[in-house]
Amino acid sequence: MFGSMLRPSMVDPARALRGREGYPYRVPATHTVLGTPLQGPWPVGTAQLYLAMGCFWGAERAMWQLPGVVTTAAGYQGGYTPYPTYEETCTGMTGHTEAVMVAYDPEVLSHEALLRAFWTSHDPTQGFRQGNDRGTQYRSAVYFTTPEQEAATEATRAAYAAELARAGYGDITTEIRPASEAGTFYYAEDYHQQYLDKNPGGYCGLGGTGVACPVGLTGV
Repeated sequence: MFGSMLRPSMVDPARALRGREGYPYRVPATHTVLGTPLQGPWPVGTAQLYLAMGCFWGAERAMWQLPGVVTTAAGYQGGYTPYPTYEETCTGMTGHTEAVMVAYDPEVLSHEALLRAFWTSHDPTQGFRQGNDRGTQYRSAVYFTTPEQEAATEATRAAYAAELARAGYGDITTEIRPASEAGTFYYAEDYHQQYLDKNPGGYCGLGGTGVACPVGLTGV
């Protein structure tokens, strides 16, 4: 999966690929598993959180299986190149990470519960890699959209960091910042959306540490 092309460090914004002014491909309208709109509109009260935990194929499946999730989508975020393609992102010259947009009902799936699933679904201590997938596109990230999500992110991160340290892991390297700073979430190509539903035997590099994240950390 383009492993030899991946960069070990973030590209300088001045050297990032220029991109384009719109999608060079069609973004599908409907989630193949949930049957919900991929780009909205969604029910009133639906929250959005953007998560990156390595290859977005397995990450998206882990998220759409959670009760309370309205829809999910694979995409590119956190970099500099507008409307990148998968091949461009894989060069490391866009600065984007492979991200998953999660739209969910916080009355059913709390911010904390969603983030516990995020932390335990991958190894957030690996920097610009996830398992055998190496490069800046595989970095762990949380791009939040509300103060409540930010509070839940920081609380669960702190609690999980303590558990990881006890288990002998290093520091958490997850990038955490507002989605407004991370920039536009660019939907990935049609074949990436719900990839492991379309290809049940397809590659999934997602793997957690086996360390549990404590419950009952916040009231949000």
